[in-house]
Amino acid sequence: MGFALEGVGLTHANGHVALRQVSLQVAQAECVALIGPSGAGKTTLLSVIGTALAPDAGQLRVLDQPNPARLGSAALRRLRSRIGTVHQAPPLPARQRVVTTVQAGRIGQWPWWKSLASLFYPLDIAGARAALEPLDLSDKLFVRCDQLSGGQLQRAGIARVLYQQPELLLADEPVSALDPALALSTVRLLVQQARSSHCTLVTSLHAVDLALECFDRIVGVRAGELLFDLPAAQVTQQHLQELYASEGQELPRLQTPGADSVHAIQATVAVPECH
Repeated sequence: MGFALEGVGLTHANGHVALRQVSLQVAQAECVALIGPSGAGKTTLLSVIGTALAPDAGQLRVLDQPNPARLGSAALRRLRSRIGTVHQAPPLPARQRVVTTVQAGRIGQWPWWKSLASLFYPLDIAGARAALEPLDLSDKLFVRCDQLSGGQLQRAGIARVLYQQPELLLADEPVSALDPALALSTVRLLVQQARSSHCTLVTSLHAVDLALECFDRIVGVRAGELLFDLPAAQVTQQHLQELYASEGQELPRLQTPGADSVHAIQATVAVPECH
């Protein structure tokens, strides 16, 4: 089992209910896309799955570990070392070289002395380069992170997680800074790498066309609840209207699946910013 949530709820300290009675099971090696409007709870859901946030209701099991919040600090660190997270804005140290940033993906798996040494001298240059190469960043191996563009930073963050080789990979809007062609190739790479390594992948995406193109299973999230959980081929125009319905909002439209894609979107989804 990749992970399972049963009736999970989470209310923030300010009283905002972020998740409401969420039940979701994802098998090991399964690839799932989360879609939905801004503020729907997708990022919170990923944070709960990744043990960064503890739910205040329901049950959570991650990588066959029930109730991660009850683990001791050492056991929780071991569990988190098996989980890789790609952030929309990767928290990469500005003055750190890309090779060091990528190798940091395995700090939780290495002994302390190796983790410390890797911060001063790259111990696996070939491995870091191999992680960067499919993302067209191998030429940036010894460049500082503050010299990268926003899109390059996102791809460096992805390379770090791929180098980590996690059992569970959570990606929160991992291609928001990339142009459409590069976003498509990058999401395809994430899915390909997850499948080849038998890793569970859950990705939140604002780009509905990318989700339908690259993933077999789509979960629609709205107002902290799961509106639907369907194979991509069964997602209809009505599902998207219900998910993104908002006054003055342009909705995505499906057209007949073509030879190269499961679905195509005729219009861009315009969703309001979260306040």
